[in-house]
Amino acid sequence: MTAQSDRLRDLFIVGLRNAYAVEKQALSIMTPQVSRIEHYPEVADQLRRHIEETNQQIARLDELLEGFDTRGSLLKEAALSLSGTMAAIAHVPAGDEILKNSFANYAFEHFEIAAYKSLLTLADDGGFSSATSLLSQSLGEEERMAAWIDDALPTITRRYATLYAEGGSSAAKV
Repeated sequence: MTAQSDRLRDLFIVGLRNAYAVEKQALSIMTPQVSRIEHYPEVADQLRRHIEETNQQIARLDELLEGFDTRGSLLKEAALSLSGTMAAIAHVPAGDEILKNSFANYAFEHFEIAAYKSLLTLADDGGFSSATSLLSQSLGEEERMAAWIDDALPTITRRYATLYAEGGSSAAKV
C-alpha cells in the first residue's frame, strides 16, 4: 500500500465510524417520536419501518468496520445519541411538535443521504468495492424515507391545521 492509499483507507474508516454514530443518533431521534404519535398513525408506521431499516444499516456498517478490523467510535456514538435525544426532547413542549419533527426528520434524512454518497465516492476512489452494495442499500433506504416525508408533509400539515382549528394546539400536538 502507498501512503495515499493508506490515507484513503483511514478516511474511509472515519467515514464509516461517523455514519455508524449518525445512525445511532437517528435511532435516538426517531424512537421517542413513535411513542408520542397519536393522530398520525401513518407517520408512526413509517418511523417504525425506518427504525428497523436503521438497525439493519447499523449492522451493515458493523460488518464493514469489522472488515477493517475496527468498530464504531463509542465517543462519537455517545455524543451524537445524546444530541439526538436532546433534539427529540426539545420539540415535545411545542404545540406543533409533529411539524417540527417532520422538518427535522426530513433534514436528517438528507444529511444521511449525503453521508452515504460521500462514503460511496470514497469506496470507489479507495478501491473498497466490496462495501458498495451495502452502502448503496442504506443510501436507497434513506432516499426512500426522505421521499416519503416529502410526499407526506402536505398531509401532515393539513391534519395538524385541522386538529388545531378544532381544538387548539394541545389537540394538534401529536
